[in-house]
Amino acid sequence: MPLAQLISAQQLRQRLDQENLLLLDCRFALEDPSYGRRSYLDGHLPEAHFVDLEQDLSAPVVRGVTGRHPLPDPSTLVERLRACGLRSDSQVVLYDDGPGAYAARAWWLLLWLGKRDHLYLLDGGLKAWREAGFELTTAQPDSTPGDFPAQPDSSLLLSAEQLAARLDSPDLTLLDARALPRFRGEVEPLDPVAGHIPRAQCAAFTDNLGADGRFLPAAALRERFDALRGERPLDDLVAYCGSGVTACHNLFAMSLAGYPLAALYAGSWSEWITNPAHPIATGD
Repeated sequence: MPLAQLISAQQLRQRLDQENLLLLDCRFALEDPSYGRRSYLDGHLPEAHFVDLEQDLSAPVVRGVTGRHPLPDPSTLVERLRACGLRSDSQVVLYDDGPGAYAARAWWLLLWLGKRDHLYLLDGGLKAWREAGFELTTAQPDSTPGDFPAQPDSSLLLSAEQLAARLDSPDLTLLDARALPRFRGEVEPLDPVAGHIPRAQCAAFTDNLGADGRFLPAAALRERFDALRGERPLDDLVAYCGSGVTACHNLFAMSLAGYPLAALYAGSWSEWITNPAHPIATGD
């Protein structure tokens, strides 16, 4: 079964009565951290549980040491997901407002914990659900605890030290999911230093989506990432972004395109710049 799978609003509506369905609402806003929970309480998909990027899907920030969204402690994360009902046989559907960046973070974390099947992103997110005319609710979901046996897979990760040691490799393909102005260092709204990691290429995660906010067809995504990779080997592909969130959108899109799961530099730019010995680059 593919690691990355999409589900349409119409398909999900037909599955809402499935006993093993688990819906996770991943809405968040960097400029307003309370937005996700507040929006969830105002209305969410039936039986959806809320997971918060900063409270559930990240560890606390250690200033000057970590990036803005460090990976959560796996035992803490799996306890939270079990409380939502996560089991080995769960059919998990993840959604956010639409673009899928926060849902993709949850998707990658579930892969990291060992959940490798029946993981779906709602294509177009809550926006697509609303456009289809389907109902929202303010009712709290049933909460029967699950028993998912987590086995974190460190092979999916690359540390700052490991990445620094590979920067001179001609085989490395390093993809930065941030928008081009941030990649170039022209603007930096979130971090104290602007620019990108040397050897990186800009691969803005928003380019994985069509004008309708849904993912491009697999063939188009394959063409996109093939052009970025060139002739370099698939197993030397690394994704990063500002804090390890939108990079997961690229990893999801690459998986849709038929690529094997690439490595994630989870600390990303906001961690990279905490070490003054790390080189930085600006421009293209």
